[in-house]
Amino acid sequence: MADYIEREEIEDPDLESDEAENNNEEVDELYEHFRIVVDKGQGLLRIDKFLMARIENASRNKIQNAAKAGNILVNDKPAKSNYRIKPLDVISIVMPHPLREIEIIPQDIPLDIVYEDHDIIVINKKAGMVVHPGYGNYTGTLVNALAWRFNDKPEVQPYLVHRIDKDTSGIILVAKTELAQTRLAKEFFDHTIDRKYVALVWGDVVEDQGTITGHIGRSAKDRRQMTVYVDGSIGKHAVTHYKVIRRFGYITMIECVLETGRTHQIRAHMRFLGHPLFNDERYGGDQILRGTTFTKYKQFIKNCFEIMPRQALHAKSLGFKHPITKEYLFFDSELATDMQMVLDKWERYVANREIDPKG
Repeated sequence: MADYIEREEIEDPDLESDEAENNNEEVDELYEHFRIVVDKGQGLLRIDKFLMARIENASRNKIQNAAKAGNILVNDKPAKSNYRIKPLDVISIVMPHPLREIEIIPQDIPLDIVYEDHDIIVINKKAGMVVHPGYGNYTGTLVNALAWRFNDKPEVQPYLVHRIDKDTSGIILVAKTELAQTRLAKEFFDHTIDRKYVALVWGDVVEDQGTITGHIGRSAKDRRQMTVYVDGSIGKHAVTHYKVIRRFGYITMIECVLETGRTHQIRAHMRFLGHPLFNDERYGGDQILRGTTFTKYKQFIKNCFEIMPRQALHAKSLGFKHPITKEYLFFDSELATDMQMVLDKWERYVANREIDPKG
């Protein structure tokens, strides 16, 4: 009788490389979880050797880092790498998912560094920057920029902890050591990371606050899109909490708190709610979905789209426990310039509309 192995990739494994690397909103999707029930005929064996033989591409160093990080549980209790497995032990392990092997070309690209120490680096990413090289984007990415920054430190590498969309701006966290990445992987897997986004959505959101719950999976009609499957038949469990910050009548500014981190989660959930993100081309938000028929209004929206040629989504803040010191760290950011400019335009538009109802 063979061991029972259950593998959960916390990522859609058949994303095309350009979709996976350039358009992922969030990041539970960089990890994989294995649950193994040891065969009743198994003899005593160190758990690191046992797992190396059963998990593809799992080096002894990765296994030992996972144990050191507390990411290996045996019968729901943390296990060290020298633990000797017994028949019918139930092993659970969370590890970073290995990225595709792509040559990383160091490039001198300016970065807005919010915080950096020996183990982590926090960056305020500009909209338009891809996080990791992939099909069609082998250069100009965040990882290329970090490779340049760490070029004189061969012991340091950029280890991705999560990703945000190419056209989403805001805070992103990167590990500088494999141990830091492994420990942060567990935080993301356990949903203990505090994440807040700010978005502009079409329409006047009815409730001041609410929660959207619905499995998110790839659309059968367009694989570049994610769709909400309420019955849970397809996709993965996803929960988004939202709160209205400012109402502009035809659009609404909201804050989103992610309980899970699925691909395009906010974009898919808000479209499902009937409020696509403002100027989100992939989810229909690049059309005038609310407002008047006046030419002046149409020109106003066109001007907004030209100022911010992307979806109105900003990763505003991130809070987490430092992987080494265990200190709680919290980082906040100002809205990206283009998004702030559009907000300012809406503020003026609303003020003028109150004077001239035909605005």
